[in-house]
Amino acid sequence: MEVQQILHMNGGNGETSYACNSKLQKLVITKAKPVLIESISDLYTTNLPPCLRVADLGCSSGPNALLVISEIIEAIDQICHQLNRNMPEFQVFLNDLPSNDFNTIFKTLPSFHEQLKKEKGEKFGPCSITGLPGSFYDRLFPSSSIDFLHSSYSLHFLSQVPPMAESNKGNIYLVKTSPPSVLKAYLEQFQKDFSLFLSLRSKEITPGGRMVLTMLGRRSEDPFGKECYFWELLSKSLIDLVSEGLIEEAKVDSFNLPFYMPSTKELEAIVCAEGSFYLDQLEIFDINWDTSDDDDNKELISDRFISGQKVAKCIRAVAEPLIACHFGDAIIDLLFSKYMEYVSDHLSRSEGKYVNFIISLRGK
Repeated sequence: MEVQQILHMNGGNGETSYACNSKLQKLVITKAKPVLIESISDLYTTNLPPCLRVADLGCSSGPNALLVISEIIEAIDQICHQLNRNMPEFQVFLNDLPSNDFNTIFKTLPSFHEQLKKEKGEKFGPCSITGLPGSFYDRLFPSSSIDFLHSSYSLHFLSQVPPMAESNKGNIYLVKTSPPSVLKAYLEQFQKDFSLFLSLRSKEITPGGRMVLTMLGRRSEDPFGKECYFWELLSKSLIDLVSEGLIEEAKVDSFNLPFYMPSTKELEAIVCAEGSFYLDQLEIFDINWDTSDDDDNKELISDRFISGQKVAKCIRAVAEPLIACHFGDAIIDLLFSKYMEYVSDHLSRSEGKYVNFIISLRGK
């Protein structure tokens, strides 16, 4: 089955839903906020558009879906107060694949609009919010129609599993034992996809428009670095199920994630070669696997078992639909129970960190 048909976060509001297990993604949005505000402020003060058209690509669902839009509106409100101008109108497009849980987003819109009126007053201009199902590896908007494009934690997902000449035996992502041809396939797929993404957005963005992207990446040029270790632990969990006779070894060998974590050099090279955007900023920051460890006000967490539970729920909310489609639903609970144990054991001996990129681009 094609990635576009099955790639989505766990919907609803249940215990394993993305809505209840997306603190990591919220923290990334918070960390990226200064770059976002700088970019949208520069765009608005330069052009002063009467209607600001914004698109959030890979919006997913849950409490984070409208967070960036709220931050943008707040930033523009402050600028308009400083300039003694009326607020512009807003046209917002929330994009994700058709399998995304858009209904959960739509149910929150009345309260979102009500809160805007309460905070900004009745004179606050229209804010039209539209759901737009479709892949951002295809055209989404008319030419020169979007002023500001945003995407958080989506572009590390590829348009497809890379076509491979050799099996990535026993692994679902890149590890030191992966054949060189597998690494080559992953890199080439990312280069192709990210170049296409930039090319498509360059046609849709207004002259001088801005784009802010965040994604997982790696500090090292080593493609098998420790940044990817959270996927290696999931591979080990699957192999355990093979040894227990619950899934076939061939099933694991034929499953690879449509996912790639680039280095800064790889990203910069693609932006330069594609040529449609100026790269204004590229910042890097780390976040702990257990995002509670990033809370400055918390007491020291010593129970790695609790951390393992949190990390396992986060990864399950993201990866379960892909895994269940390939292996079936029956193994999911046991798989992530084993994964939790591996993560807990790792965090009892070492640290676990996600490396994140914030990329600010300006249309030529």
